[in-house]
Amino acid sequence: MQGIGQGLEPRGSVEQALTHGAGLLARQPALALEQAQAMLAVLPTHPQARLLAGQALAALGETGQALAILEPLTEAEPRSAATALALGRVYDQAGREDDARAALARAIALKPDLAEAHHAFAAVLRAAGDEAGAARAELAGIRAATRDPELLAAAAALNRGELAKARALIDERPEEDIAARRMLAEVLARMGRLDEAEACLAALLARAPGFAAARELLARVLQARNRPAEALAEVHRLRGEQPGNPSYAMLEGALQARIGHHERAGELYDEVLARYPDQPRAWMSQGHIHKTAGNLEAAITAYRSAIARQPTLGEAWFSLANLKTFRFAPTDIAAMQAALAAAGASEDDRLHLHFALGKAHDDAGDPAGAFAAYAAAARIRRGQLRHDAAKLHEQCRARAALMEGRFFAERAEGGCQARGPVFIIGLPRSGSTLVEQILASHSEVEGLAELPHLMAVAGSLGTGPCSHLAAIAALTPEERTALGEQYLALASVHRREDTPLFIDKLPNNWVHVGLIRLILPQAKVIDVRRHPIGCGYSIFRQHFARGQEWSYDLAEIGHYYRTYAMSMAAMDAALPGFVHRVSYEALVADQEAETRSLLDFLGLGFEDACLAYWTNTRAVRTPSAEQVRQPIFTDGLDHWRPVEGELGPLKAALGDLLETWPELPPSLSAGAP
Repeated sequence: MQGIGQGLEPRGSVEQALTHGAGLLARQPALALEQAQAMLAVLPTHPQARLLAGQALAALGETGQALAILEPLTEAEPRSAATALALGRVYDQAGREDDARAALARAIALKPDLAEAHHAFAAVLRAAGDEAGAARAELAGIRAATRDPELLAAAAALNRGELAKARALIDERPEEDIAARRMLAEVLARMGRLDEAEACLAALLARAPGFAAARELLARVLQARNRPAEALAEVHRLRGEQPGNPSYAMLEGALQARIGHHERAGELYDEVLARYPDQPRAWMSQGHIHKTAGNLEAAITAYRSAIARQPTLGEAWFSLANLKTFRFAPTDIAAMQAALAAAGASEDDRLHLHFALGKAHDDAGDPAGAFAAYAAAARIRRGQLRHDAAKLHEQCRARAALMEGRFFAERAEGGCQARGPVFIIGLPRSGSTLVEQILASHSEVEGLAELPHLMAVAGSLGTGPCSHLAAIAALTPEERTALGEQYLALASVHRREDTPLFIDKLPNNWVHVGLIRLILPQAKVIDVRRHPIGCGYSIFRQHFARGQEWSYDLAEIGHYYRTYAMSMAAMDAALPGFVHRVSYEALVADQEAETRSLLDFLGLGFEDACLAYWTNTRAVRTPSAEQVRQPIFTDGLDHWRPVEGELGPLKAALGDLLETWPELPPSLSAGAP
């Protein structure tokens, strides 16, 4: 620094030094002070160097020395908002509240868009007990921050999906910048770090409870964390403050649908469409409600209305495809291809459009074109996800090694003894929705579709495989009982009927069969299994709303199927008879025999309604909703044969499982590597 002003262009060198010094303030204030002092040795009256020195001294706790610099600097630079802000912060640090308020108010008056001054002013007001004034100051700071070029750059990076870049820009913002913290929470949420996002938002709202954008994001994070009741509480607060906000009404509709209040969800979407009839996503959401209720024609009309208003809305096209029994026309194929080529089509639009085109080509009798479209969609989606097949397999092997017969025998006591839960597990597209519809047609069974609550209970025991298994092994009988009761309490939110039994058909619960036995020993578990190639290709053709990261690559599907089969073989060996297995192919071949076997397993008498399951008008949310509203058909059993030549990666990954099917090969016996 001794060379500043000696043989160099002073202005450029000083600006560079000041920028460097400012960057050191938060992390290394002592070095920032050295930088400032070096500049002042050459330019003793430079105002920005004096400001940096004062800020650095304050950061080091030297308030007296900081004031000795900043007070005369404020007199010399009466129009400098940054100096007034720094002085106000030091006054606050020194306990001079009145002086702090005056200095910060002057900073705001000089530069109303200085977000840091508003946030500092809010902190001073809150310390004085003026919560209302603090809340107003925080909101003013948020509004000011949204005009900041650096924050705008971070927002642009976020919109482009450049999460790492957005995070780096946000990390440069001061800690008290609430708008930046809210953006950080969104970055964390998009990264899948939902627990961190929730914690960040909770801290923000404790400081600025009126920050509506943060509360809305918190509701969406809670929604993603499968905590709809908590999310609804946040949305109700938002709607109480802004009852006419359509975004809040849409979010509440999605949450009401999630907990089974489909009629209320439909009312909310109607409310939005009455005011905003050209809102494509509201039409699409209304279509989802009609689909769930079995109103096929109304669903098609709603989806078509969404597409008419936004032809590139890939999710609406995919929603038509996801009706399964719907058939696309040739004009639809042309329209989707045009949407794919449109400049306004996002990656998410293209992903959904390719999946929908796959269905359209299938409808047109073009299996090769269908496979190409599905493969294009899968490539996009796979690029967005992370999945480690080897890690999952090792985790399941560790679970199987721990949960042997003796493990359960030693834990025979404890667990909630309620008889109610029936878990239908397996892989997606295996026929589990059909089995649920058959059983839910019985007068003593209520179908609740796919509930997230067992996964939440399991997650409360730890996330890492070692810590998770150790926590399960260490549970006392009383703790196992409490966990079972916790699951029942969470599931009760979805119940609408007073039946003895209810169904939770989340396929991924196969991972937690052992935990089910420990916390709900009287529960029933039904494993629905389908031929691995038929099931595997059906999975490859399906886009899932969330999860199933393994389902967008043929080889990964095959590896996942083997891991699932190995895990279930281990459970069969450890808990003989606890799991009832249903073959989808056998169910299609002889529905009555398989239905009677299912009812016997559940301890229920036979009812004819189970054979006429398609007349059941219950709400169905899964992709098979329309298929289970018609009698069993066999057309889908061999749908993969026309593209068999493309399924080499799936076959190779399945390996010897194909040779012994439906029996498992020795390589997948309990405990096998």
